[in-house]
Amino acid sequence: MAMIDQDCRLPDISSYPELAAEGQRWLEQLESGLPAGGMAQLEPALSGHFGAAFACSPFIGKTLVAHPEWLSELLAGLVEPFTAARFQSVDLLGQVADIDECMRLLRQLRQREMVRIGLRDLFGWADLQETLAALSGLADYCIQQAHAKAYQLQAARHGQPQNEQGDVQSLVVLAMGKLGGRELNYSSDIDLIFAYPEAGQTAATESGQRAIDNHRFFLGQAQQMIKLLHETTVDGFVFRVDTRLRPFGDSGALAVSFDFMESYYQNQGRDWERYAMIKARAVAGDSEHCAELQKMLQPFVYRRYLDYGAFSALRDMKSLIEREVERKGMQDNIKLGSGGIREVEFIGQAYQLIRGGREPAFRQREILAILAQLAERDLLAAETVAGLQQAYEFLRNAENRLQMINDQQVHQLPPSPLERQRLAYAMGFGNWAGFHIELDRHRALVSDAFNNVFFSHDVDETPKPQELRFRQILDGKISVNEAPELFAEFADVDSIYAEFNGFIASHTLRHSTPQARDLLARLLPSVLRQIAPYPNANKTLHRVLQLIQAVLQRPVYLALLVENPSVLRQMVKLFAASAWIADYLLRQPILLDSLLDTRQLYHLPSKDELLLSLQSLVQAQTGEDDEQRLNALRHFKQEQTLRIAAVDVSEHLPLMKVSDQLSWLAEALLSEVHNIASKELQDKFGPPSYVIDGKQHQPGLLIIGYGKLGGIELGYGSDLDLVFLHNSAGEQQQTQGKRSIDNQTYFHRFAQRLIHWLSTSTLGGVLYETDLRLRPDGASGLLVSSLQQFEQYQRERAWVWEHQALVRARPLVGNPELHAAFSDVRHRILTQPRESQKLKHSVLEMRNRMRSEVSKSRHGEIDLKHDRGGLGDIEFLVQYGVLAWANQHPELSRFPDNIRILEQFGQLGLMPQDETEFLADAYRTLREQIHRRSLQGASAVVAETGVDLKIISGVGRIWRQWMETG
Repeated sequence: MAMIDQDCRLPDISSYPELAAEGQRWLEQLESGLPAGGMAQLEPALSGHFGAAFACSPFIGKTLVAHPEWLSELLAGLVEPFTAARFQSVDLLGQVADIDECMRLLRQLRQREMVRIGLRDLFGWADLQETLAALSGLADYCIQQAHAKAYQLQAARHGQPQNEQGDVQSLVVLAMGKLGGRELNYSSDIDLIFAYPEAGQTAATESGQRAIDNHRFFLGQAQQMIKLLHETTVDGFVFRVDTRLRPFGDSGALAVSFDFMESYYQNQGRDWERYAMIKARAVAGDSEHCAELQKMLQPFVYRRYLDYGAFSALRDMKSLIEREVERKGMQDNIKLGSGGIREVEFIGQAYQLIRGGREPAFRQREILAILAQLAERDLLAAETVAGLQQAYEFLRNAENRLQMINDQQVHQLPPSPLERQRLAYAMGFGNWAGFHIELDRHRALVSDAFNNVFFSHDVDETPKPQELRFRQILDGKISVNEAPELFAEFADVDSIYAEFNGFIASHTLRHSTPQARDLLARLLPSVLRQIAPYPNANKTLHRVLQLIQAVLQRPVYLALLVENPSVLRQMVKLFAASAWIADYLLRQPILLDSLLDTRQLYHLPSKDELLLSLQSLVQAQTGEDDEQRLNALRHFKQEQTLRIAAVDVSEHLPLMKVSDQLSWLAEALLSEVHNIASKELQDKFGPPSYVIDGKQHQPGLLIIGYGKLGGIELGYGSDLDLVFLHNSAGEQQQTQGKRSIDNQTYFHRFAQRLIHWLSTSTLGGVLYETDLRLRPDGASGLLVSSLQQFEQYQRERAWVWEHQALVRARPLVGNPELHAAFSDVRHRILTQPRESQKLKHSVLEMRNRMRSEVSKSRHGEIDLKHDRGGLGDIEFLVQYGVLAWANQHPELSRFPDNIRILEQFGQLGLMPQDETEFLADAYRTLREQIHRRSLQGASAVVAETGVDLKIISGVGRIWRQWMETG
């Protein structure tokens, strides 16, 4: 047989004479049960394989001896790997009326498949992934068959269960644990939870049927399923069923409604239940009901913020397990003992609980896939992850082969010499010592990795004297003034006392939970140590306490700071440097996790890296609802903005580079939002098209950036000044989908979707505030104009100030042809001839109007943006120069930013070189001063003594010279 040509993984059994003899005995018993010549099916090489396998698993030998008639079928399919389609076309119980016969069929199917799975595993013809998938696939199929049969039996007695609207209801079966993760081991219990969508009652329409409420119907179905699967008969059992993970455990109802489950997990769900729900997978029931339940449970498991409280919760769970292991003497338990399977799972699942709310990749159930994510995201070193993956595979293989011996759910290494030999041989080792050395190596690696993840945060659970003193203060047992030793390192102690007394008296603290106070007592001594060295320690403490007060109702943030002292250090550093950053984190504490990795925090990506990173994020959000996708985009923007600000205040990044980074970020987000909106509209209406001279074309939408975005001078809180254009023209301007609409309507809806994605407020705020008033005819004009309409408006009806605004306009995102066409239109408008005095009068009139209406300075103050000699004078002078001189010097239409235009003025001899250099330096200086003040939470209005008056007077002089004389 072709199958014989496959090598067997098991080593030569001759070094294990007792096992060899046992395997031979099983082989002989099998032969005695076969018809004459039946063993001819097993050629010598394959016979040796079977003898070795029987030595490893008496269960397999015993089962085949009891059912020699299975041998032929087994051999025919043994060489084929398991696939998900193996059971799909088989309805084992559909036409079987007798319940006892159903039980027999299920049990014999299970026995046959367990033999097949076990032999492929032992022969080395299936890797661990196939073995676990095959065991899980078998369990899924048996559950689904039992589910269908139990429903059939219940419905025959009582009719179909319905809700109040008459919709048929189905029982959803959640698989938990290993089965939920498709990682079922060889002789495992299956952990199941039963739930149904809504209350109601059955529709009993046939004679003899008795209507009952839905709860009783589904309770009966669940009980019947358990009987079909769990009960031991002469044919054994299918799977041992454990239902203790349901709400309220053994004391809770066996089947509950979705509403009940949602209420229970929202109000009473515990940490261990969140941990258990990571693996939850609906394996039976109506597909829509299954999806509804999984979606409902997701917020309980995965929080939208990074939940570092998971470390503490899992440490507590691990401590309980360790105490149980110690009490029961289970140190040699490869699942629960030190360095065992559970520790690998805890490592992966801790990060799932922490990050899964924001990163869908962490919502996968398989532990090996999660470990791969840890390496990919550099959360654990690649070599550590590789070691954990290898250890997990070794331990799971050992677990399976231990359980194959007698089909028992055991995890303890065997004490007897013969059973140790059996396990070592099944694992491919020549002796027990060799196996145990390799086992110890893997367990040591797992134990080290586990300790590094869970106990490497300088966390000492023993309260220190300072923590105890702070707990007394927080509980109101002593006053701040009675603990002066806590604040000895601060110079202005009275101010510190006042700050803390205000914090202690706050409503938020008075109503905080004991858990929050415990974390706070541990956190505050570190806060004081970190803040004390800074010159502005009192201001920094004020900012930090504001943030703590804001997150007291969400202790996960306190846990993050307690668990990760490096995060606290970075937070204090940034708070000391910038009031703006402090306020930014106060409004978005979810960004605290961005401080975890300083390599990422202080590394600014290139424009291409930024776009690639955003594209990966968007791809990862496929399948999420709009709000989750919106929040993902907002978080990306906020995280990148924080990184820019962190580098800005720490390394004094030149303002031009800050604006570059913020502009690239806006462009990347606009690009992705454009793509999202385009797909949404085309999926609904098809792509737009038009016909010119009989040839079909596909138009596009272009996003134009004006103002600071157009001039590449974006600031941290800048709005986006946007104009939308399309290039549809000619005939047959309509979309090509089943629901066709005209192109103007299409692009109007396109722009509306863009604005929705940019401006809709969610828990994460808005992506960007947008200003669309610079479009043709302003707020009364079309939301999207054609390029032809735009050019016609600019030529015939636009005001001078609109041409000034066009100086700072540039195409950002959209159709490449339209991109080039807009640039041509802009060039033609800016280079058209203008009468110099009339232009100067219009520009001067607009400047004076702005100065009087917008300036916020009072006597003795200067508004660096709007007062005479400020930024506004330079900007208006540049715009005037472009409009006045571009007709003779068309190259002036090339750039949208002030500095490069000023350089052109000097190079072309339009202004004296010393003046353009002075204006460029003044522009940089004023922008830098405004920027630094904004980072400290201050406005652009300064006292006259706080600004270089030579700059103000010099800019004012040049302004008067060019704009107010002659």
